Amino acid sequence: MNFGKKILDARKKANLSQEEIAEKLNITRQTVSKWESNETVPNINQVKLLAKIYKISLEELLNYNKIDEEIESIIKKTNTKTQDKINWTKVWSKKYPILETYQNKVNIKKYENYLNNILTELQTKYNYNRLDAMLVLKDILAHSWNKNNGEKND
Repeated sequence: MNFGKKILDARKKANLSQEEIAEKLNITRQTVSKWESNETVPNINQVKLLAKIYKISLEELLNYNKIDEEIESIIKKTNTKTQDKINWTKVWSKKYPILETYQNKVNIKKYENYLNNILTELQTKYNYNRLDAMLVLKDILAHSWNKNNGEKND
């Protein structure tokens, strides 16, 4: 998410109009519009005031990740056919080499059985299809990882 979108969402969540923000900051509504459309950016003092007005931390208002934005854009542009052609293990192993080598050490069949049981339970208990069950399991693993490693869950 880009900064303009971030402040637009924060303003809407605070149920304020561009005019109201402009009045509080002693600027024009057009200036607020330019910030929200990424034509310009507020100065640091204005950002501090926006955080206060929106009742969020400065860190929360400023915390957006350009890489996340680029990944979201790529995902939106990639169709299922293209995704199916990608060897994701090979792609991710460039960043995480363990993905290339673990197959020789880990009893994959053993863990595959555990995971299949969990997937089946998610499908049966919550009426998820196989893909949705896998995505839920992946997200549960991410939450567990973040919790156990003291990272903030997004």
